[in-house]
Amino acid sequence: MSARILIVEDEEPLTMLLRYNLEAEGYEVETAARGDEADTRLKEATPDLVVLDWMLPGLSGIELCRRLRARPETRQLPIIMLTARGEESEKVRGLATGADDYIVKPFSVPELLARVRALLRRANPERVANVLTIGDLELDREKKRVSRSGRAIDLGPTEYRLLEFLMERPGRVFSREQLLDGVWGSDIYIDERTVDVHVGRLRKAINRGQAADPIRTVRGAGYALDDRFGRMN
Repeated sequence: MSARILIVEDEEPLTMLLRYNLEAEGYEVETAARGDEADTRLKEATPDLVVLDWMLPGLSGIELCRRLRARPETRQLPIIMLTARGEESEKVRGLATGADDYIVKPFSVPELLARVRALLRRANPERVANVLTIGDLELDREKKRVSRSGRAIDLGPTEYRLLEFLMERPGRVFSREQLLDGVWGSDIYIDERTVDVHVGRLRKAINRGQAADPIRTVRGAGYALDDRFGRMN
């Protein structure tokens, strides 16, 4: 799965430039031109990284950054702040508010891409790992193979993406809507009950005999890959 990046920037030419270059790097990119619009989106779904402009209509980047750091679900969300303010005191203010990195306009696009890669690698190394392993369950991204206790598991493409998505974030509970967006894509309309069908197929494939089920159903909330699974084997 590609890392998902939200660009919050009201300068359309810059937004288009960033989107083009980030998508060329293989990232999934969404955009928002207003701070309040971004705030609403981030309450519904959390990306892997936010590129956030300091000055925004509706809600400033600094205030949005404060709000994100105050919420448990976005407290660790990587944030790169973009600004025309280059004074050292303003940089300190931006970082003190909770931004992980700070880039002054105009900036080099290759430098921004390098900082995005570095921040994603530091904040979420499993997003760039070739092999994901939890307990006796292993997913090899390069070979597109899944195994459990050395036994090969045949998965359909949707079940493979679903397992990969969950293994990237062990312990985190995802609603059916979030799984639809993350695995199928937000541009495709599929009934939420489809998620239950594919989770059932995935469980049938990876669980044999008395093997522990690594997928946890959270009533009224959704599904998670149990972060205790590695300690149960």
